[in-house]
Amino acid sequence: MKPKVSQTFRRFLFSYLVILIIPNIAGYMTYRTSIDAAERNSIDTSLLLLKQSKDVLERRMSEVQNFTRQLAINQDITMIMNESVKKNSYNIYGLWKTWRDVSYYDKTNDFLQNYYIYLNNYDVVLTPATIYYRPLHYYELNHYSDLTFEEWKKTVISNSHQDTIMPLRPYIRNKTESFVITYIQSLPLNSFSAPKGTVVVVIDESKLSSMLMSFSNQYGGWAYITDKHGKTLASAGIDNDEIDRLGLMTVPPEQERETREFVDDTLRITIRSESSGWIYAAGIPRAALMEQANMIKHMTWTVTAAALAVGLLICLLLAYRSSTPINRLVRIVREQMGHDADAAYNDYDFLHGNIASLIHDNRLLETELNRQIPLVQDAFIKRLLRGEFHSLHEIRTAASQSGTEFQGDCGYVGIIRINGYSGMNTEEILNELQAARLLIKQTIRTMDAVSAITDLDSDKIAVIRSFASEPGKAERREAEKQIHELRSILTAEYRISVSISFGSSFHSPSDISRSFEEARRAMEHAAAASSDGQPIWYEEIWKETTTFYYPIDQEIRLLSAMKAGGIHEAKRIVDQIFVQNFAERGLSADMSQQLIGELKGTILKLIDHKAIHDSGEAELLQNRTVQLMLSEGVDQVRSELEDILEQICDLIARKKSENENETVGKIREAVEARFGDANFTLYQIADTLGRPEKYISQLFKEQTGEHISDYLEKIRIKNASALLFDSDLTIDEIAVRTGYNSSHSFRRAFKRVQGVSPSLYRQSASE
Repeated sequence: MKPKVSQTFRRFLFSYLVILIIPNIAGYMTYRTSIDAAERNSIDTSLLLLKQSKDVLERRMSEVQNFTRQLAINQDITMIMNESVKKNSYNIYGLWKTWRDVSYYDKTNDFLQNYYIYLNNYDVVLTPATIYYRPLHYYELNHYSDLTFEEWKKTVISNSHQDTIMPLRPYIRNKTESFVITYIQSLPLNSFSAPKGTVVVVIDESKLSSMLMSFSNQYGGWAYITDKHGKTLASAGIDNDEIDRLGLMTVPPEQERETREFVDDTLRITIRSESSGWIYAAGIPRAALMEQANMIKHMTWTVTAAALAVGLLICLLLAYRSSTPINRLVRIVREQMGHDADAAYNDYDFLHGNIASLIHDNRLLETELNRQIPLVQDAFIKRLLRGEFHSLHEIRTAASQSGTEFQGDCGYVGIIRINGYSGMNTEEILNELQAARLLIKQTIRTMDAVSAITDLDSDKIAVIRSFASEPGKAERREAEKQIHELRSILTAEYRISVSISFGSSFHSPSDISRSFEEARRAMEHAAAASSDGQPIWYEEIWKETTTFYYPIDQEIRLLSAMKAGGIHEAKRIVDQIFVQNFAERGLSADMSQQLIGELKGTILKLIDHKAIHDSGEAELLQNRTVQLMLSEGVDQVRSELEDILEQICDLIARKKSENENETVGKIREAVEARFGDANFTLYQIADTLGRPEKYISQLFKEQTGEHISDYLEKIRIKNASALLFDSDLTIDEIAVRTGYNSSHSFRRAFKRVQGVSPSLYRQSASE
């Protein structure tokens, strides 16, 4: 089958082409929307820029106005203005103090850098820099070009003003001419006829025009500001004649605060200030507004053309890559299932039918596996009750594999026996018991979802109830409450009578078998004593007995703990044995001696183990064990026994450490002997030592802190460094001698370890 011309290839190619075309159509619509949005955005940005300029200017002018208000309420100015002045008599200190109070205002706002205060009674002018005792002296340095001294004095400083703004006019300051607007306020405020003083703020046009420069610099347009009478206050990019010509055309109607329209390919924007009535106008060429949109247009067409060309190539490649595995899969399925090339109408229908069959078979297999999970869990619980696990790690691993979860490592084991069926083994009775067990287990899981449950006999069920911490009286009361509730439900709804027994609490999963054995003994006691239906706890039954309690599973757990060097687990088991036999039972002297003899036998079995028997301490440990006598007292025997166990575990741990060190040494020897073999692997080391690969890899990492592969590389580079220093071999020859398949991999490894390339290392060594 040729994927380039197959039906599958054509289908993929058509689908990819459709996928390619649809985004391009959507992209074109987006492109048109983007162009319109870019134009609107430019207009909105320009309007926003003009509004920001207006807001900034009005805020600055408001600060100027607030400045005059502060002067109006200044006590020193008020006092000096209201003083009666005799001819040529000045309150020098008062004037100086007033000047000092107002001299710092020019630092707070650049609009206040050029202001002065005229006091009528003293006929003086106060500026931030000095005091002019003759207004003429101030006029000679600072005056309007089109006003004489008398006109200036009459119209500006002597006349009454209320927030008066003088429009743009020429102004000479320190013999330098510029254009300014002037803010004038009489003092006190609301002085309509005869003001006692006047505050004049002279604002340079450049400070206002700087707020409009972005329209001319950024867009190549123009902007200006006029007062409500049409008098120019500031401009940028446009002269006064042009402003006069455009004045009436750009003034917005009274009912509108802002306008925007295109006139002669120029966007004209106007804003009327609600507070001052000033008109802010700006003009921006359409070409400047559409600069961003034109850039988007150019980039869009360029990228679209390139994307289409690349997209077509990708469509061909993807169609080929996507159809090839399908064609190969179809061919394999047809060969395996014996279908010819025309067996199916098309490849997809053919695969659909066969894969659907595979999925169906897989689901059946999955269903069967899920049905087996309860059996696996039940088998794990039964092994746990019988004590067939030898270590806590083994228990946790098996629990994880079976999907069994415990709430904690502590708890109780209980046995539930269905009453009234003893000795009945007919098929009808067995079916009835099976139904009763199912009902009991369902009821228990409804009440307590964390309990592990398994069947023991046809009429018995074992329950493992786990807790996160050691159960106390509160947990026991809660358990008895649940037992009472369980009995009530079984009696009321199913007419099932049960007997329940519990072993003493376990503190580790490895103790579950012991708790189960105690629960079984408690159940036997309940049957013999004709219990009244209340749950039987192992601790509550009479423990006076003529035999000691040391089951085989407990001995096996003790031996396993000691062989693993687990002294804490071994001591815990010994403590448990002594508590069960000497604290909870009333053993006779003979039974006590027999129990000690059994414990001594267990220890002697362990001493006969090769790891201990071959050591020089075995005989001493045997003698100490044989000499253990109960006549020394139970506590003394237990202490001596635990000391012997500690020495045995320490001996086993040391022997294990020696064996591990010996194994690590053999690994080092093997690596140093065969590092030049490029095919040398971990498997060969494991085969030489007769140990699993995972074991020796983990052991070497634990003992040395590095992986075997890293150690092998270090040995190889060490020998390569020596050859580079002492021999005339080429780098390729050294790479082969030190176990590298290629000089490239050798160079990379050498630089990774030594920090330099082999050639540089050889050069530096020779130098």
